[in-house]
Amino acid sequence: MIRFRSLGSGSGGNATLVEARSGSTASRVLVDCGFTLREFGMRLARCGLRPDELDAVFVTHEHADHIGCAISLARRHRLPLWMSRGTWRAVGEPDLGELLNFARDGQPIAIGDLELVPYTVPHDAQEPLQPRLSDGAIRVGVLTDAGSITEHLLAQLQDCQALLLECNHDLAMLAASRYPPSLKARIGGRLGHLSNDTAAQILTACLHDGLRHVIAAHLSQENNRPELALAALAAACGGRASDLQAANQAAGFDWIEMR
Repeated sequence: MIRFRSLGSGSGGNATLVEARSGSTASRVLVDCGFTLREFGMRLARCGLRPDELDAVFVTHEHADHIGCAISLARRHRLPLWMSRGTWRAVGEPDLGELLNFARDGQPIAIGDLELVPYTVPHDAQEPLQPRLSDGAIRVGVLTDAGSITEHLLAQLQDCQALLLECNHDLAMLAASRYPPSLKARIGGRLGHLSNDTAAQILTACLHDGLRHVIAAHLSQENNRPELALAALAAACGGRASDLQAANQAAGFDWIEMR
């Protein structure tokens, strides 16, 4: 059995918790920790968990809304911390001793009953990696920061039973926003963030009969609305996902359990 939930999703901070259960044991991986230690502790407590009940932290890239307190969290609770070598360099090469582990594109990481496979994505960070996670039966694909579609990205998200998919902005809302032209260009560029339309194209390419859950993530509070993101995804999947929902900044989304 695998279950996952978001503790918050958006430019104000991102954290996703994935748990695999086998008998009486549980393996838990935190994907990103883009909050302060205090805020993260409060959000984790809402899940009924303590930081020392985590088994590892995986950081996708060095932007503050993703790495947040991850280094401090790992040090305080002696948690294994995984990131790319590029991300480590981008945050000043902190000395983490045996806690630090380098993740590489396509190289599986075993964490208890979970397997995490990192994959590269086009984003304006030093060496961004997104994860696909599995308990051996169920596969959950995570894609929360990317600017465009690549064949490699699509290959990693095939055959997933659940997708956490970035729907950062609505194209018309971004174009009409008060953002300066340079920021609009960055967000909408090849290394920026996925629009609702591009996320829908990814979903179309990854559709299969076993896809059960699709979650719109990392929505811009300025340039998107949940109903717009969900309408784009619903049109793309044609009702072939049994559950469509949007993660939010305040509370993410509640546990989704899959067997």
